[in-house]
Amino acid sequence: MSITVNIYYTGKNGSARAFAEEMTSSGLVDKIRKEDGNQKYEYFFPMDDPETVLLIDRWRDQAAIDFHHKTEIMKEIAALREKYHLKMKVERYLKESE
Repeated sequence: MSITVNIYYTGKNGSARAFAEEMTSSGLVDKIRKEDGNQKYEYFFPMDDPETVLLIDRWRDQAAIDFHHKTEIMKEIAALREKYHLKMKVERYLKESE
């Protein structure tokens, strides 16, 4: 069973997009994509809302997410969220094995 987490980051004056750009340029995105169990980590920009960025984050299972949440990377992400004063809305989807 894979788990997809959609995270909507919302800020002001382009801060959500700047967050996603710094996540990428700092190498954090590449590190996350290399973590065991990560299947997808991609940012998207809604056409009708320039102050929001959508992250689609998919993991093999809950154990992989739990491990990810205990890494130093999560502290770095939290610090960047704080730096850019972002609000988050989270949606979670489960996919049963086929």
